[in-house]
Amino acid sequence: MVLNKAGKDIPECYATQYGVFENETANIHAYKEASRKIEPVLPGKSKVVGSIREAIEKTGLTDGMTISFHHHFREGDFIMNLVLDEIAKMGIKNLAIAPSSIANVHEPLIGHIKSGVVTNITSSGLRDKVGAAISEGIMDAPVIIRSHGGRARAIAAGDIHIDVAFLGAPSSDAYGNANGTVGKATCGSLGYAMVDAKYADQVVIITDTLVPFPNTPISIPQTDVDYVVEVDAIGDPAGIAKGATRFTKNPKELLIAEYAAKVITSSPYYQQGFSFQTGTGGAALAVSRFLREAMIKDEIKASFALGGITNAMVELLEEGLVEKLIDVQDFDHPSAQSLGKNANHYEIDANMYASPLSKGAFINQLDTAILSALEVDTDFNINVITGSDGVIRGASGGHSDTSMACKMSLVIAPLVRGRIPTIVDTVNTIVTPGASIDVVVTEIGIAINPAREDLISHFEALDIPQYTIEELKEKAYSIVGQPEPIKYGEKTVALIEYRDGTIIDVVKNV
Repeated sequence: MVLNKAGKDIPECYATQYGVFENETANIHAYKEASRKIEPVLPGKSKVVGSIREAIEKTGLTDGMTISFHHHFREGDFIMNLVLDEIAKMGIKNLAIAPSSIANVHEPLIGHIKSGVVTNITSSGLRDKVGAAISEGIMDAPVIIRSHGGRARAIAAGDIHIDVAFLGAPSSDAYGNANGTVGKATCGSLGYAMVDAKYADQVVIITDTLVPFPNTPISIPQTDVDYVVEVDAIGDPAGIAKGATRFTKNPKELLIAEYAAKVITSSPYYQQGFSFQTGTGGAALAVSRFLREAMIKDEIKASFALGGITNAMVELLEEGLVEKLIDVQDFDHPSAQSLGKNANHYEIDANMYASPLSKGAFINQLDTAILSALEVDTDFNINVITGSDGVIRGASGGHSDTSMACKMSLVIAPLVRGRIPTIVDTVNTIVTPGASIDVVVTEIGIAINPAREDLISHFEALDIPQYTIEELKEKAYSIVGQPEPIKYGEKTVALIEYRDGTIIDVVKNV
């Protein structure tokens, strides 16, 4: 075992292969971008093929290759299941898949793992039955969990080499110009798919809305596309917002949101032209509402809001309280519509959003970010990937990216969930190191990272109860008791990469 600087033991074989986490910037270095194979398309040649199977055949996909998908359709995605089912029928085996995330709707993936069609996975997250199956140890090789910025870095640097990207697009023309704002199943931004399209050897656009050439606006350009397939349906638009965007009436969540908004508006960063990113859960959406009230009262406007975009953000843009929305993913239909019609709502790819090896990610310009957590420990380390039972049921997302880069990161979480403490001695799995977290906000008050002496001094007069993180932990334990340690097996089922590509933690089977 090799002990990393987050205090986690990493099996030596993985420590040697990937390196181990040292600190937030230790592994940021110059690099040569990955190359890809290009098959030129001559005048008169059609890119349109008759079926997914024909597209697979034309790409020359064979055993052992790597394929990718995007998750912009979230729980409404049809593409991954359609493609993998066809690949299985063709007898292709031993594939690595590199989707930007895996949702509950991808449960059929379990069968493809068991049959040997899929033998390696890298993704931002695993949910529900897929996550449970991985945690039980159904795969020989561990899944690699990467943040959104870490995935973009890995693709651009060649750590992930995509042989074929199968990318669902709400609309495309016959030459492959695709976007997410026109069509029957609009999802808005294609920010994660754009990276795959740029670096994959071959790209197959799968659409249910084939439109006349040229299709604009262009998210994925024809110069990145090899084949175009039209199918009956690529996804269910209702599934995009499922479980992601809900307006809360929960008094506990509203109090957390009120405290978080007060921290932001009382901070040194709240001034004309400030910037922010919020999440999509109930409390995070409520933060946007409280911010709105303060911004109107104080006559403050934000220069931009970033990240996964919701209707709450769109409303701020339309009211003139936010000058621009910078969008890597949309979480509801109004956001997708806004991207298509508002020039100040701008689409970016994941590399521009959050890659630590880009020439300047947008997150580097953020003043503050609102993030969630399954667990926070007394070193401010954050777990967003494994539940209280040790089972993989979440996603790294942009958590470690955004919290590291912004000027002030806020993690919002209830003190306890049901009978489970949120503030603990040691988190089950570290996704984001404590050095990246500045303020933890709960319904009983806040804890400021002792490393942020400037914030501790600035917030001395803040009319919110303030505690040390140890005091919050003790209050949580006094309510529900100290949690019993999870009994893990000896098999490593997942590697948690920090955004720079080093291993910050591993997950064992349960």
